[in-house]
Amino acid sequence: MTKRNQDFSKDILSLIRSSVSPAVLSEKLQDFHENDLAEVLRELSTAERSRLYRILESGMLADVFEYLEEEETVQYLEEMDVKKAAAILSKMETDALADVLKQIDKEKRKLLIQLLDEQVRKDIEMIRSFDEDEIGSRMTTNCIVIRENLTVKQAMSELVSQAADNDNISTIFAVTDRGEFYGALDLKDLITARQDHPMEELIVTSYPYVYGTEQIDDCMERLKDYSEDSIPVLDDDNRFLGVITSAGIIDLVDDEMGEDYAKLAGLTAEEDLKEPLFESMKKRMPWLIVLLGLGMVVSSVVGMFEKVVTCLPIIMCFQSLILDMAGNVGTQSLAVTIRVLMDETLTGRQKAELVLKEMRIGLCNGGLLGILSFVLIGLYIFLFKGKTLVFAYAVSGCIGLSLLVAMLVSSAVGTCIPLFFKKVGVDPAVASGPLITTMNDLVAVITYYGMSWIFLIEMFHLAG
Repeated sequence: MTKRNQDFSKDILSLIRSSVSPAVLSEKLQDFHENDLAEVLRELSTAERSRLYRILESGMLADVFEYLEEEETVQYLEEMDVKKAAAILSKMETDALADVLKQIDKEKRKLLIQLLDEQVRKDIEMIRSFDEDEIGSRMTTNCIVIRENLTVKQAMSELVSQAADNDNISTIFAVTDRGEFYGALDLKDLITARQDHPMEELIVTSYPYVYGTEQIDDCMERLKDYSEDSIPVLDDDNRFLGVITSAGIIDLVDDEMGEDYAKLAGLTAEEDLKEPLFESMKKRMPWLIVLLGLGMVVSSVVGMFEKVVTCLPIIMCFQSLILDMAGNVGTQSLAVTIRVLMDETLTGRQKAELVLKEMRIGLCNGGLLGILSFVLIGLYIFLFKGKTLVFAYAVSGCIGLSLLVAMLVSSAVGTCIPLFFKKVGVDPAVASGPLITTMNDLVAVITYYGMSWIFLIEMFHLAG
């Protein structure tokens, strides 16, 4: 059986560039998914896009623009007159609209907001009243809201009247006459209910909700725990404001992961491919300056062991081995710890168990790798460096023991630092990979050269 073609870009392009009438083109384009149309927009010339803006309805263009990056949407809005742009924005989801408006310059944004439909303008002003790190800034008003004292028949009529302007209808939210959140019911339950069925039995009054002023980071785990299509957002007086949709939750998680990855890489914020050079430098420079200072400390510590290096220059050959392994172990522990700390319900005992577990892993791995290093490095020094067997295995034994201790301590450092940051209210992802690696370099240098000085020089009086 021949597989169906899933790439409709060529079909859409051919249709747009054909000589069909505007009415036929508009009708045929409605057969394609908005995401496919959004992909094609990038391949069209400005003139071809302008023709589409005239032909397609504002509602359809709004649906297409929601599949674009905010920066692209702003670019395309600049290609049309301000009234057409405002008409399209008025049809967009309020959360997506709020994100787009953030990317528009202040004067143009002010004008567009004035031209929005009155209800949309009120919704946007309400959403923009929340800080960016508050969950209310990410909600949408695209939902069905009914009064809790309606009959099933009245609720169905209200659903039909609101569904024309809202496509998020799988969950229906009930409020009191004062606008306070009362509960929620499934569309399926309402459709299958008899007209004389009591609404109280359909409405779930224990339905989860969040307050608009809650910090996004604080309520992220709760939002993910509920497998609901929409979670209501309330004000401080328990009045219903809007909802966070499942798609919105996915976007929040994606943003959070992007921020964490940026911090793990030693960036102050996530970078964009199109970002100017200066902006990228500004995000990277703060951590680089900190790491430069820490690197100078590590270099100074190495200088303190100048006597050890002078007496046993061969140990310099294996410094990178100890440093690299310590850094790798610390970064692994850091990644595991940050992932575990996403669970806000973690108890003190569980955190202690996490530290002990990571240290046990570091001890076991360090022991195995230490033994392997002892055997292989000893043979290498004996066979290729022309040293005696006793000298070779004295040095390799010190290296193996240093590797064990460095990996044990590094696993503890990689676990304890993010736990400490979490305790004092700092984002644990700030304990970035470069920071942990540099600190573990310090641990490894002190361990390696300290043990070489104690065992090889002071105890065995080796030299050469």
